Amino acid sequence: MQNFLETSRRDPEKIDVAERLQNFEEIYRFFNNRQVRKQAERCVQCGDPFCTTIGCPLQNHIPQWLEAIAARDLERAFLLSNESSPFPEILGRVCPQGILCEGACTLNDGHGAITIGAIEASITDLAFNAGLQLPYPGIRHEPKVAVIGSGPAGISCAHFLLRAGIGVDMYERAERPGGLLTYGIPGFKLDKGLIDRRFKLLRKAGLDLHLQQEIGETLELETLQEKYAAIFVGIGATKGKRAGIKGEELPEVIPAMEYLTCKQHQIFGAEVDARYNLRDKRVVVIGGGDTAMDCLRTAMRDGAESVSCLYRRDMANMPGSRKEYHNAVEEGVEFRFNLSPREIRIKNHRLGIEVEKTQLGEADEDGRQRVEIIPGSRRWITADVVIPALGFEPEGLPGLLDAGVECDQRGRVKIDPASGVTSNPKIYAGGDCYRGADLVVTAAADGRRAALAMMQKLLNRVSGLPAGV
Repeated sequence: MQNFLETSRRDPEKIDVAERLQNFEEIYRFFNNRQVRKQAERCVQCGDPFCTTIGCPLQNHIPQWLEAIAARDLERAFLLSNESSPFPEILGRVCPQGILCEGACTLNDGHGAITIGAIEASITDLAFNAGLQLPYPGIRHEPKVAVIGSGPAGISCAHFLLRAGIGVDMYERAERPGGLLTYGIPGFKLDKGLIDRRFKLLRKAGLDLHLQQEIGETLELETLQEKYAAIFVGIGATKGKRAGIKGEELPEVIPAMEYLTCKQHQIFGAEVDARYNLRDKRVVVIGGGDTAMDCLRTAMRDGAESVSCLYRRDMANMPGSRKEYHNAVEEGVEFRFNLSPREIRIKNHRLGIEVEKTQLGEADEDGRQRVEIIPGSRRWITADVVIPALGFEPEGLPGLLDAGVECDQRGRVKIDPASGVTSNPKIYAGGDCYRGADLVVTAAADGRRAALAMMQKLLNRVSGLPAGV
């Protein structure tokens, strides 16, 4: 360990731009056994590992599995990595490590942070390829839990309940499980085979998966309350926010998640409406977050004539991952900063966006500089398709309020932050339906927290002990 002076930080190799734009396959080639060991050997093994305590919402055992893989003990590294995380091979790919674990790494100041995300993904990839398996005990307890939603929070909750021997029935409205992981994150960032493999493991462990089952349509929340000892709601947040500008209702304006979902359906072999085919079109994406990056890079692979991003602040204030921004630039996306859309309309028989130039002013109460419009700076940008990617809110779950579950004005479920329980003691929640659009890793942490609280309550009930003992 501590070989950071002899060995430099190395990121996974990327597939050449010309090749990767031809398909939706992952663009990174993750580490082999030698590479992962060499990168792990750089770890300083801090006495107070900020990567875990400050940087990771799951507080993963990062120094421990780095030490294990550096010592060539793949099995121990695999088990340690999967001990606190429900899907490390996925989080190693989609987490914004630069602002989380790697951002908190001691070596990030001068020597280059440990490549924690790539090592995390590589450990589980290598372990599964070597035939290693995760230990699940089988269903050993009578209480059963219903999980609504098969996205990151739902998978996490189910994973930890199954590890405790508690049966889980999962209900998903789509025809494939995975939620955001399947339909919202493009394949060039996350191979869908990884999600399929996780669900095979969960089903082998005892998960009963019910697809194309929607609350309020094919079944009622009231029925689930009667049938199960507890319920976890992890339905995410997929309703796109609006910019509040004129012209958003035009048919050439496609919401971000609608576009990403339809493209994934198409990749799976389904027929989709021709309006989602962006070949030879001029595409403008509004927004600077990771969903905007996903839309931009998807449109490039869709064969668009040009793809540009409008963001009302500058690059330094853009919320999207720097890694994803640089990937988008490499792939030919044009970024136009300090432009705010004012109206989308047809002009001279062509669609376009009227924008105004902006500048950043004094900081507001949140500490972020205010966006100020520069008078007389209007300009016109021609487009064929406009994709707003401005964040998301929960769609709501039929029957939730009738079940006594309190929500805030935005429709976000209110929970006890320590346990995930709602105002109905039988119903728990977590992920984006509680936080609004957030990270996959925070959804995973919410699902784990709720599962641990359920275990304590349900297993104590079985043993006859008071809850909390």
